[in-house]
Amino acid sequence: MICTPMEIKSIVANGHEVLAQKDCGKSAGFSNEKYIEAGAKIVDTMEEIYAQCDMVAKVKEFTPKEYPLIRENQIILGCIHPAGHPEEVDALLKSKCIAFTAEDSHRYGSPNCEAAGKQGALFGLESMLTINGGKGKYVGGFAGAPRMNVLILGAGVVGQGALEVLYALGANCTVMDINVGLLRKLLTQYNSQINTKLCNKETIAEILPQTDMVLNCVKWPKERKDFLIDKEMLKTMEPGSVLVDISNDDPGAIESSHETHHDNPRYVVNGVVHYCVSNIPGAVANTTSIAYASEMLPMIMSILNDGVAQCCIQDGYYRRSLTVYKGYLTHEETSAIQNKPWIKPEDILNIADKPLDFAPPATVTRSNNFYK
Repeated sequence: MICTPMEIKSIVANGHEVLAQKDCGKSAGFSNEKYIEAGAKIVDTMEEIYAQCDMVAKVKEFTPKEYPLIRENQIILGCIHPAGHPEEVDALLKSKCIAFTAEDSHRYGSPNCEAAGKQGALFGLESMLTINGGKGKYVGGFAGAPRMNVLILGAGVVGQGALEVLYALGANCTVMDINVGLLRKLLTQYNSQINTKLCNKETIAEILPQTDMVLNCVKWPKERKDFLIDKEMLKTMEPGSVLVDISNDDPGAIESSHETHHDNPRYVVNGVVHYCVSNIPGAVANTTSIAYASEMLPMIMSILNDGVAQCCIQDGYYRRSLTVYKGYLTHEETSAIQNKPWIKPEDILNIADKPLDFAPPATVTRSNNFYK
């Protein structure tokens, strides 16, 4: 959920009217009655939401059913993942709405990433069970039997979440990243009780034969066509080893990875059990919703209370998450991946001369394909 009843209370207290779609919080444990108590008006359909609201906020991407409902100048906020969804971007541009992609707005990393890393580690251990096709190793070992060797690719919020869980349960953990400073920080944090290595294909190939479980937490650049782990490399692992692709990009860093869902989460490639569920945080919907909604509330309040331009002046992370603005693409990575022209948010908003809060680019992907 992007707003639990607690966030609704804050929004209403600031003088705004809130509509919530019926049963929007049911799966996460928040009843319609709780939303009503918080001050929301419950409506039956998303059509009513789009027709009546100046701003529409949700967690996931916007779907084809929603495209014709989005109105000109309407503000929308969600995890759009625009670079990977060209049809969605085209629909947003056509609507002439103002859209923010939530995943680029997090100054300290998304709560969803923390949830995916921690819960993904637990699903990896579940996949290691003999009853699920794994080779049946216990994470911390038993008297006379060694603990599990785990390789975590990527030391960002996702990887750190996975490491926290697996280290606490006794696994022998190796973390790989391209940021030596980050690896040094983790080594100090864990009192040198973990292993760290520079992340590249050759180093991974060397360690895979001794590895029981791999967790991929790398955000792979969408323009890359190579892999950190290819199918042939899997053959060096023992049968029943586990690969958890938490990042689950398409294309991604793992050649053998493809999206799965909670109802059928696993498959086997070259003897290795793959767990590639795309919505791991959905398995812990209540806790994830509370954490995510609390982090999104300041952005929602800034947009509502200060307006889009001032919001983007005050917070660079919000500014970089502006994706489309009244028919213009304002998202650099999307421009590069989809070969679409773009304009910087500060230029389209005419705020380049204001005291802008700094934020680093959301990705390493760059585009000089500006509107003429």
